[in-house]
Amino acid sequence: MKDTPKKILMIDDDEDDFFLVNTLLRDVAPGLYEVSWAPTYEKGIAGIDLREHELYLVDYRLGQHTGIDVLRHFQQQGYEAPVIMLTGKGDYFIDNEAMKAGAIDYLVKGELTGPELERAIRYSIMEFQHLQTIAENERKYYGIFEKSHDLILLADCDNTIIDVNPTAERKLQYDRETLVGMNLRRVFDLEDQADEFFSDICGDQPILQKEYTFLNRSGQKLAVLVNASRLDEKAGTFLCVAEDITEKKREEQEKRMQEKFVISGRIARVVAHEVRNPLTNILLAVGQFRSDLPDGADTQVYLDIIQRNCTRINQLVTELLESTRMMELHLQEHNINDLLRSAVLLAEDRLQLNGMALEELYLTDGVKVMADDEKIRIALLNLLINAIEAMTPGKGRLTVSTAAENGKVYIRIADNGAGIPEENKARMFDPFFTSKSKGSGLGLTSTQNIIINHRGRIEVDSVLGKGTVFTITLPRI
Repeated sequence: MKDTPKKILMIDDDEDDFFLVNTLLRDVAPGLYEVSWAPTYEKGIAGIDLREHELYLVDYRLGQHTGIDVLRHFQQQGYEAPVIMLTGKGDYFIDNEAMKAGAIDYLVKGELTGPELERAIRYSIMEFQHLQTIAENERKYYGIFEKSHDLILLADCDNTIIDVNPTAERKLQYDRETLVGMNLRRVFDLEDQADEFFSDICGDQPILQKEYTFLNRSGQKLAVLVNASRLDEKAGTFLCVAEDITEKKREEQEKRMQEKFVISGRIARVVAHEVRNPLTNILLAVGQFRSDLPDGADTQVYLDIIQRNCTRINQLVTELLESTRMMELHLQEHNINDLLRSAVLLAEDRLQLNGMALEELYLTDGVKVMADDEKIRIALLNLLINAIEAMTPGKGRLTVSTAAENGKVYIRIADNGAGIPEENKARMFDPFFTSKSKGSGLGLTSTQNIIINHRGRIEVDSVLGKGTVFTITLPRI
């Protein structure tokens, strides 16, 4: 199939020049080009506005106008097309001016040969198409970069951030001017994770996919799945695309907690049934045995021990059932600040007796939740007492705060105590798990139960030697 001739518009006030160009092209490349003629500046502009030509040959001299005026018209119209400037004689100034104005090439009429003219036209069209392809790819890249929901950071192995996208600015809570030039290590929550990341991406792993924890300007942690790849080995640059999976992980954790809670409830009911029946028989037997013994017998002491411990076991079973069963709630509208203040008031005497400081940071507006105030108060008091007991008397600082965002309300209870070992975090809400010498290990289980029944969630973040933060999330009205 024969190729369609490429359309060329020649803007030149000399008909002889048009005839010469047309003849040269017809001789060298017959049938490949179709040249139209615009003899004046005005007709040339009209031809350009049709936007139906693949290349334009423009004479520098056009009566009162010049070829530079034509090039400016292209710019004003936002029309991109390959333009070759023609002139009667070579002139460096004109050549330079034409290139700055957007011409793709510059030819001297008196020095033209057929092959040279055809090659210049062919190369100009090809170069323009190549530049268009590059520009289109840049636009696509820009669209992906600017509109991506993932954090995108361009950095180098000197730890310097070179560029970021708007999502990275929003998630990390820094403006672009602050982020560009900043040390990428500051984005990582843990130093050993930053060491591992740079060791991999700048070492023997040009492509990596791993999960890390980022830290934004407010100190909030972001769980991210990072896809990073080296771009330039010599310059040591790499592209880091980080998907924020914080909410996904929270939902997974919440689902696991719900499932764990349901399983714990089933186990508790089985244990209660299997333990209470023999306990009842033991207590009945002890009562009967006690009535048959004479007063003052030494055996009474041992019977008291048996009875007391059986009663204690029965009480623990009751507490286990209460802490793991779905409860009936009396929900009403409550100001989140009032709920927290009332719980803090109940713990105030403990704070004073231990010489501990209290910092309260409440929302300024009256954010409300649907809650059973009595049960929420129990849950909050459990956390407040745990925080107080974890701190050193005379040095403790308890911080309680409320916040609201995206239809959620947050209550945070933070201490500067000893912190929780990593291996204990996963078991904190398990029934009977406790690190205290005296304690049933059901307080946090009961607290979790209350929060789950309010369609909320509870999370813990702790660093050994620095303290612990419990965060309760509840639906906002």
